[in-house]
Amino acid sequence: MNMVLTASKRQKGRQSSLTQLRQNGDIPGVVYGFQMESTAITLDARTFAKLLAAHGTKSVFQLDVEGKRINAVLTEVQRCALKGNVKHVDFKSINMSEELEVDIPVTVTGHAVGVADGGFLLQPNREVRIKVKPTEIPETIEIDVTNVAIGTSLYVGDIRQQFSFEILQEDDFTLATITPPPAENVQEEDTVDGTPEVIEATGQNGAEPEA
Repeated sequence: MNMVLTASKRQKGRQSSLTQLRQNGDIPGVVYGFQMESTAITLDARTFAKLLAAHGTKSVFQLDVEGKRINAVLTEVQRCALKGNVKHVDFKSINMSEELEVDIPVTVTGHAVGVADGGFLLQPNREVRIKVKPTEIPETIEIDVTNVAIGTSLYVGDIRQQFSFEILQEDDFTLATITPPPAENVQEEDTVDGTPEVIEATGQNGAEPEA
């Protein structure tokens, strides 16, 4: 569960210093929280990328900051809008004996009966906030939508008892819903007594048109 990530302290400087740091293959960051002051750090970009790809953003990391081991979780990862590479990271030092609040992604499983009947599956909320021990943080929360029919939804209240940790949202927080298929456009005709209304052409003053 815990991944060791070596970090070095750095002096907070100008934007040009951060740019040079990134060009050298490092990532600027900060760690704050339990039993420590906010500390500016640097990480090796390649090592961090490998750990992130292997273990995700919800894991507990062990930061080795110049010989001092710190248990921490990621609170923010800033990326370049164009290239997608990591520009800055924020870590929060945690007490491993206390529960913490984290946002966990929701993953849908099963084949909804409503989709089989022609409906569309929507996920209005793709994350839930939970309160959990650091050693028990899940990478995702799976919800089974097999029995969700057209016009019905799956709520936090439906799945709350399936997990040992506390879900902080209310019971009516929607996780998945099945909407009906769009109605076909039917061309309507003007009718009189159920039969099409025929409007005859006439000339001026109601006279019959000339042949």
